[in-house]
Amino acid sequence: MNNAKSIRVDLQIIADMIEPGARVLDVGCSDGQLLDYLVTEKGVSGRGLEISPEGVNLCVAKGLSVVQGDAEEDLGYYPEDAFDFVILSQTLQATHHPDKMVKDLLRLGKRVIVSFPNFGHWRVRSYLFFHGRMPVNETLPYQWYNSPNMHFCTIKDFICMCDDMGVTIERSIALDAAGQAYRIRTNLFFANLLGEQAVFLLRKD
Repeated sequence: MNNAKSIRVDLQIIADMIEPGARVLDVGCSDGQLLDYLVTEKGVSGRGLEISPEGVNLCVAKGLSVVQGDAEEDLGYYPEDAFDFVILSQTLQATHHPDKMVKDLLRLGKRVIVSFPNFGHWRVRSYLFFHGRMPVNETLPYQWYNSPNMHFCTIKDFICMCDDMGVTIERSIALDAAGQAYRIRTNLFFANLLGEQAVFLLRKD
């Protein structure tokens, strides 16, 4: 009987990129769903950083090693190359300086996994075109005036940023509304059009 935990499709893709027993830091780990899976199912040595007290309490209740902190201020306290993998899931768009954030993450880990909602998705483009307003949906659930998101980007935007920074993209996957995965590098145009969200595995040269 398979007693493995079940997690969201995007989180499962992230988990599949991580080697068993790896040292992992989950930045913006929320309620610890992914971190708990990695510790339980892949035997990682996992740590978490979460800004909300509620999220920290939920993580600690699961027995996870998570501290409260602001990633944009507190990552400097972690030593260089302290982790095999550093994860930033669905948080990049809420940072003030996404490029600096990616640079900081690459200082801490041998590899970095970043996921974010794709603002180039065809439904977002259609909503803007026909309604003239910022869209609200399951992936982007906030109104523009109360959203924690500051820097919406497309999959293509993120790739261009990595190219500008000299960051190597080892793997890149887009997910459509049904959870179907597409390799981004195989066809960037369609991935940028059909992908509601994206997951990137990065390393520094």
